[in-house]
Amino acid sequence: MPYSHAPSSTGAGPRGAEARADIRLVVTDMDGTLLDDAKNAPPALAEALRLLRERGVLFCPASGRQYATLAREFEGVADGMVFIAENGTYVVRDGVELSSDTLRPGVAAAIARAAREAAAGGADVGAVVCGKSAAYVERADEPFLAEVRKYYLSHRIVDDVTAVDDDIIKVALFTFGSDEHTVAPALAPFAGTHQVVVSGEHWVDVMNRTANKGAAVRRLQRELGVTPAQTMVFGDYLNDLEMLDAADWSFAMANAHPEVIRRARHRAPSNNDNGVLRTLARVLDLPLPL
Repeated sequence: MPYSHAPSSTGAGPRGAEARADIRLVVTDMDGTLLDDAKNAPPALAEALRLLRERGVLFCPASGRQYATLAREFEGVADGMVFIAENGTYVVRDGVELSSDTLRPGVAAAIARAAREAAAGGADVGAVVCGKSAAYVERADEPFLAEVRKYYLSHRIVDDVTAVDDDIIKVALFTFGSDEHTVAPALAPFAGTHQVVVSGEHWVDVMNRTANKGAAVRRLQRELGVTPAQTMVFGDYLNDLEMLDAADWSFAMANAHPEVIRRARHRAPSNNDNGVLRTLARVLDLPLPL
């Protein structure tokens, strides 16, 4: 691990570190991290964003969620914020694209066909082909669409996702069963050429090898002139690993996947205990009503 001290159970870091912290960029995952298990944002989030802006700290959500979904989540307080959407494949600030990492033509169609074959073999799985303009699905049953709507506000039901005309940045597969036993075998042919990332208990994302949240964070750091020592990152699941490596102030939530806890330098309270804002309040001495 790229550090010598043991992870902190309090989220405060080593003794005296708060006084030395010069944080300029705060990056947080959403589900399982900033949001509680009911998908609610912390009540004090708007006040936290105001205080961070006053101090010149950029707050950046980084999620597997679609940009349109993230923008809705922060409606009214999103001015100047950077959104790392679709697991790092699409980065937007104030509606303007900063970077993207699109799949080569034909790749998304091949992944969608692999999902169809898995479904024909009995897997309860559906593909979400994620473009810059919208997400596209073939399945129209309500249980599947209910899961899609959680993360893809802008989505369209089409007859054939392999014929979509859009810049495709990612293909997400949702299964009602265990993704490890149903989706992973179907995606095995892509593992050697693309990233196959478990982004949730029932979700697997397929992206270019160059695309991840960490790569997006590092590009943003270069653009802003911000160092890893000035960056604070929060995460809970496997698709957060690379971005934890981009920050000296990397925090795993108490409820995080064991590998995330091993990878992070510090620990924060769980998402259900308002861990992100509690840690920000402690390390940055923010007067938040927690």
